[in-house]
Amino acid sequence: MNCNELQENTIGERYMIKRPKALQWFHNGRLVKQSEEERQAGRFELFLDLLYVAIVANFSDDLAENPDGQHLAKYILIFAPAWHIWVDLREIMNSYYTDDLLQRLVILWVMALLVLYANNARLVDEDLSAMQTTAGAYVVARFTTMCTFLICSFASYQHRTQARIMAFFMFIGLFLTIPLFFEDVSIGAKIAVVAVIIFYQEFTWSLTLSPWLKRKLKLTYSTAVDIAHEIDRMAAFFIIILGEFVYSVIVGDPAGVGLTLGYAKAAFTLIIAFCLNWIYVSGDGSLEATHPIRRSAWTAFAFFLLHLPLSASFLIGGHIAAISTRLDEFEEGQRWLLGGGLGVGMFCLWIYGMLYRTHDEDCLIMSKTPRIGMRLVVAIILLSLPATNDDLSTTDFMAVVMSLFAFLVIWETVGGLLKGAQVFEPWTDRNPPLSDTETGE
Repeated sequence: MNCNELQENTIGERYMIKRPKALQWFHNGRLVKQSEEERQAGRFELFLDLLYVAIVANFSDDLAENPDGQHLAKYILIFAPAWHIWVDLREIMNSYYTDDLLQRLVILWVMALLVLYANNARLVDEDLSAMQTTAGAYVVARFTTMCTFLICSFASYQHRTQARIMAFFMFIGLFLTIPLFFEDVSIGAKIAVVAVIIFYQEFTWSLTLSPWLKRKLKLTYSTAVDIAHEIDRMAAFFIIILGEFVYSVIVGDPAGVGLTLGYAKAAFTLIIAFCLNWIYVSGDGSLEATHPIRRSAWTAFAFFLLHLPLSASFLIGGHIAAISTRLDEFEEGQRWLLGGGLGVGMFCLWIYGMLYRTHDEDCLIMSKTPRIGMRLVVAIILLSLPATNDDLSTTDFMAVVMSLFAFLVIWETVGGLLKGAQVFEPWTDRNPPLSDTETGE
């Protein structure tokens, strides 16, 4: 695609800095959209995602090198704040996407802060300066997005009340980080503080956008989301997580020369990632279903909140699966991180599938419960696998895990077919009509 094609539908701009305008909102419960076109992720949003590829790889690599409970806790506590910053930008782009000079500079500024955050986060338990730098980068990034919400509330009336409530909650949340900057606060206390911050952010985000608050405040105008854009952004982040599966099987040539056992494990890891992508994009595996965001407000909130544990879990499991390429034996901690990460992730995918409303139950080979229920079965097996297979080599372990995912994809694919479906579609109409042939002659 050349520049002319990229700019084919571009409208000439009058302003370098535009007034932030609400793209969609509810007016007395009725959805109103500025444009009926479904918007996909902008190129600068995708550029932001590139940075997260490196961030998640950095965090998971530290955990893989130190597969114990302490580093698992640290991983969760440094990953979640980075996720929240991504969520802030996702909400801003969904509600007030202008793609002007100022918004692009905000993205660049926050990305620069994330680089600072990611370069220090791994050392927060070892160096006070690293802790202070990490916390400082987080505070400034959240303050930036808070100011963006606040400024946008003055520019557009449709989201005004909830944008200001969001900014207020974010402002209060910044004060929770104060203990992180002091040396005399123990590391245990700081862990508790970060855990509170994570819970506070998840709770206040849900509260601010909840139907309950809209009813309580009797809002005439309230927030709405561009569903297609939200689905696109969440899927994009899931692809980032799957990238962790394949990144480490290539970088550094860990598989070795020729058809080695390392190559076999790399192929197993690739198949697992491929199956996970298949399962995620299939939703609940049916042919016709309502997405959780469209189904109800509560299933929408569940969908959004589910992606934090979903992403964190598969990121852990994916990285361990990838580094198996260069390992002969797993350490005990690595084995548990692999089984636990993939198992918890599959449990989240089971919930994810159950959030859909299926419309073609009677037409399919399997109903939703047994079809999606196999995800739960696989999750339980994965969680149990590290305890029951101490003697398996990395190759055998990865072969078992890969087989589980391959079986699951086959199970859901077959179960999601229409009753009476056939394997092959007849090859009819392979040749042009006889009349066209005669005309050509």
